[in-house]
Amino acid sequence: GNAPPGVDPEAFSWFQTVDADHSGFISVKELKQALVNNNWSSFNDETCLLMINMFDKTRSGRIDVYGFSALLRFIQQWRGLFQQYDRDQSGSISFSELQQAFSQMGYNLSPQFSQLLLARYAQRSPSPSIQLDGFIHICMQLQSLTDAFREKDTALLGNVRLSYEDFLTMVVTRML
Repeated sequence: GNAPPGVDPEAFSWFQTVDADHSGFISVKELKQALVNNNWSSFNDETCLLMINMFDKTRSGRIDVYGFSALLRFIQQWRGLFQQYDRDQSGSISFSELQQAFSQMGYNLSPQFSQLLLARYAQRSPSPSIQLDGFIHICMQLQSLTDAFREKDTALLGNVRLSYEDFLTMVVTRML
């Protein structure tokens, strides 16, 4: 059939391929099988779940063709940013490239924090680097947690005072 109104024909075609069980929806498992990084590794489960939840308007744990089409546009935008920050065109983002990316995005993060993120999201190797899925994951979480922080930091001082439970509530409600 033809693509529904507002859905890119290419996205519709890919949706039909990715929807392996022909349910009319894409699950986390189906999405994971469809997305690959520059090194041909699959996107990780956490990132796929984050993205499904972001575009799942019905809270069913899956997305329809409209959500999938929006998700593809979202990934293309992130891929463009990723390629911009991948200065040596290696297909992954190194520690120094990650530091530069954070700085250009307006995050004033210490090298120690960037190293922590690299250790958490990079594949284990002598020179760890981040694939597209890890980059998307980090940036989505940073944005979400920054938004939560700004809700409390109304004077934009860069620090807030809150209870442990308020902190936990901020984190748990922002875990997409």
